[in-house]
Amino acid sequence: MTLPGLLNSAVSSISHASSERNRVRDEGPAAMQPTTKASLNPAFYVLLFGVILCLALNSDFYTSTITSTYLSLALFSAVVVLVLVRRQWTDLLWVALGALVLSFLDYRIRGFKPMMMAGFSFAGLAAFGVLGVHSVRAQGEERKLLLYAFVPLVLFAGSEWAATSLLDITERLHPKTFDLFLFSFDSSLHVQISFLAGQLLSKLPWLRSASIFFYVALPLPLALVYAVQLRRNRSMALVAMLAFLATGPIGILFYNMLPACGPVHIFGAVFPWHIPRTAAAMRLQATPILIKGARNAIPSLHMTWVLLIWWNSRGAARWVRGIALAFVWFTVAATLGTGEHYFVDLVVAFPFSLMIQALCSYSLPFRTGERRTCFLFAIFVTLAWLALLSFSVKLFWISPLLPWTMVIATISSSILLWHRLMRAHPEVKPIALQASVATAGVS
Repeated sequence: MTLPGLLNSAVSSISHASSERNRVRDEGPAAMQPTTKASLNPAFYVLLFGVILCLALNSDFYTSTITSTYLSLALFSAVVVLVLVRRQWTDLLWVALGALVLSFLDYRIRGFKPMMMAGFSFAGLAAFGVLGVHSVRAQGEERKLLLYAFVPLVLFAGSEWAATSLLDITERLHPKTFDLFLFSFDSSLHVQISFLAGQLLSKLPWLRSASIFFYVALPLPLALVYAVQLRRNRSMALVAMLAFLATGPIGILFYNMLPACGPVHIFGAVFPWHIPRTAAAMRLQATPILIKGARNAIPSLHMTWVLLIWWNSRGAARWVRGIALAFVWFTVAATLGTGEHYFVDLVVAFPFSLMIQALCSYSLPFRTGERRTCFLFAIFVTLAWLALLSFSVKLFWISPLLPWTMVIATISSSILLWHRLMRAHPEVKPIALQASVATAGVS
C-alpha cells in the first residue's frame, strides 16, 4: 500500500473511532455497546500531551531541537497549519497559553537556559496539541480535514529531526568528498557564480540577512502551501506533502552517490573575495579530498524544496504564490552566497525536483502519460549529471559553450516538463467544510 493509501486508512480509522465515541456521548447509555474504539479519545489525549511534555522536558531534545534555528521553525510550522486550516484566531490563545506553560516548566522547573528560538518551538509544540485535540473532537468532513493536517505534519516534523542523524551517517561513510569535481565544473563556465554571489551578499548586509532568513525559514512555506492546498484540493495537497516528505530521504541517498560540502568548506576565509583564476582551475587535478562538514551539496535539497513549493502553489492566492516565488529567489542567493553550494548543485535540483514530483503524483497513471515521461527523463538527467561530474569532469573544459548549453538545456527542459506534469493533474475542486469549523473550540 502506498503512503497516501496508508494515510487515508489511518485518517478513516481515527475518524470512525472518534465518531463512535461521540455517538456514545451524544446518545447516552442506550447507545453504549461493548467496544474499545469508544475509549480512543482519552487515550489519544494522554498519548498526545505525554509525548509533548516528554519532548519539552528532555534536556537533549531541548539543546538539539528546541533551540535549533531550523528545527524550531519546523515545529512552528504547526502554528501555520493550525491557523490556515482552522481559521480560528482563538486557537492562537490556546497556543500562547500552552507555550507559556512549556516555557515555565523548562525554565523554572527544569532550569534550562532561555534561548530566543525556543519560543518558536514551544508555540509549535502547543499547536500540535491544539490541532490534535481538534482533530479528534471534530466531526464529519471537518475531522478528516484536521486529521489530514495533523498526521502529515507529525511525519514532517519527525523527518526534519531525523535528517541530522542521517547526514552524520553520510559523513562517516564518506570521509572524502568530490568538492574539487564540482568546483572544476563551476570553473569551466568561466564565471565563478558562487564567489560573485558571496561578494554581493557581503556588500549588501540587508540582502545577506534576508537571504539567510529565507534559507532557515524553509519549513514555513512548506506548511503554508500544504495548508492552503488542503482547503482547496485534498488530492493535490497530499501529493505536495508526499513530495516534501520524500525529498529528504531520497536526497540523502543521492548525497551518498556524490558527497560534497560546498566551496566555503575548501576555501575557508578566502571565500568569496579571492576568486581562483580560470587557468589555474583548468590545470586542477580533480581528486577526492578530506573535508569535515555535512555532505549535502548536490543536489541542493533547499533548492529542490523551494521548487516544489513554487510548483505546488499552483492555483493558490497571489500572496501565497508571491511568498513561494520569494523563497525561490532568496534561496538561490543564500545557497550560493553563503558558499554552501556550487552553482551546479542548483542546476541538478531542477531535474531532481521534477523526479520527486513525478514519483509522488500518485493520482496520475504511471505506465502511460506525463508522469512516466517526467520521471524517466528526470532520473536519467539527474544520474547523467552525477556520472559526468564523477568520471568526465574534464569534458566540460573543451569549450565554455558545452557546460552552458547543458545548464540551459537542463533547466529549460525541466521547467517545460514541470508545466506538462502539473497541467495533467485533475482540476482543483474546493473542499466543502461543515459549519462546525466556525464554532469548534478546545474544552
